[in-house]
Amino acid sequence: MTGMPPDLPEKAETDPQAPVRPRREFIRNAALFTGTVALLGGGLEALTRRPGAAAEAAPGEPLAQARRPLGPYDTSEAVTPYAQATTYNNFYEFGTGKDDPARLAGSLKPRPWTVLIDGEVKKPVRVDIDTLQSWFPLEDRIYRMRCVEGWSMVMPWLGFPLAALLRRIEPNSKAKYVQFTALHDPKQFPGQRGNVLDWPYVEGLRLDEALHPLTFMAVGLQGRVLPGQNGAPLRLVVPWKYGFKSIKSVVRITLTQKQPRTTWALAAPDEYGFYANVNPAVPHPRWSQATERRIGELRRRPTLPFNGYAEQVAHLYKGMDLRRFF
Repeated sequence: MTGMPPDLPEKAETDPQAPVRPRREFIRNAALFTGTVALLGGGLEALTRRPGAAAEAAPGEPLAQARRPLGPYDTSEAVTPYAQATTYNNFYEFGTGKDDPARLAGSLKPRPWTVLIDGEVKKPVRVDIDTLQSWFPLEDRIYRMRCVEGWSMVMPWLGFPLAALLRRIEPNSKAKYVQFTALHDPKQFPGQRGNVLDWPYVEGLRLDEALHPLTFMAVGLQGRVLPGQNGAPLRLVVPWKYGFKSIKSVVRITLTQKQPRTTWALAAPDEYGFYANVNPAVPHPRWSQATERRIGELRRRPTLPFNGYAEQVAHLYKGMDLRRFF
């Protein structure tokens, strides 16, 4: 995983003809997803928690069954099965257990949904999620994901580069950081009824990190509409950072002059810094980061610097103390 892999893979349930899916198929899939949930009652939870459930048993019709040619941002590693990717999650808004998000995600209502984009921008806007999606061609990205807890997955996302959105709203000369805010609604998020974190969940990036072509806004997972437990209807994906940076269920994107006060950096500043770049040489205060356990595998594997994307992103941190800023 040393940058955009020279070892590009074979596993992805995506269009074999083109790297970008036709939008009409994604919209059709959204409708099928809604109908499937209504018809089955148990919805996503019942399907993904069924023994042996895999991608083909997920809610809604997959956008395509065949494999597509790998793109320049794709990893070659085997994709984590859909059933595992949607039932082993950290999403404290639903609870602190790994199965809480899948078990409780039915309370989240991803429509209607609007996103406010404001701050140091020339074109602030509040936009409906479906309109937002229509602004950009949707792309497939097969990314590694590394959790600070020491486990990892390979996730096929569907969405658009954050840079495309930022170019559209035009940051002004004062913009230095991008702050992301998740939905705060205890009726939809039972985990927010407690004080395990200071809600709403907030994350942030430097502007140059946000503009990097790897930084992605996801609206789908493995060819399907993004499930609630994975951050529906809109989440950030920053593959070279620990997973807690990739905020879910985003409702606001704010360009700022000052570094955002992010949720985990406030909750445990000695354990979770602002940058959160994957560095196997810097242990978490309570465990080593030198290895990781890929979900579905028994043995641990070495953790790669920047989660294997060093070739693409290391230059962003030139001259910085990589032990201090990881």
